[in-house]
Amino acid sequence: MAIIVRAYESADVESAIKIWNEIVREGIAFPQEDELDATSGDEFFKAQSFTGLAVDMDGGEILALYILHPNNVGRCGHISNASYAVRSDVRGRHIGEIIVKDCIARARELGFRILQFNAVVATNIHARHLYQRLGFKELGTIPGGFRMPDGSFEDIVPQFIDLTWEARSCKNS
Repeated sequence: MAIIVRAYESADVESAIKIWNEIVREGIAFPQEDELDATSGDEFFKAQSFTGLAVDMDGGEILALYILHPNNVGRCGHISNASYAVRSDVRGRHIGEIIVKDCIARARELGFRILQFNAVVATNIHARHLYQRLGFKELGTIPGGFRMPDGSFEDIVPQFIDLTWEARSCKNS
């Protein structure tokens, strides 16, 4: 399977919201509770600093996406934040790694100095292992920081990577 990552376009909205809403419905990774429709989805994806789509070059299918945007404003505007969504039927094929690496490279290109994840759910072991492998550092644990679909609370483990550390290249390594 040959995969490229390209920029989101409005024509991609139906595929993109299908992938995004699947993660929202699962309720175990994204803080959002409301699903996107075609209008709100297109506005949402266009409002990001960058929305990247992982596309299977053989069939043209969109397999995953990510959004990249500032984590804060003003004096903290150099810190970026991102969210990743991989279709459930293609998970386990390292597509998440492809989009995280692309996101790191894109964040650098856009001038961000740090990529920080505010709410990585502690039980999201696959994502946490991937982030550690790519050089992210865990900032600690926020007990009960994420409300699960059943009403229970899970810890969250914020993470970051210094994008100015040029000794480490995540661009297609």
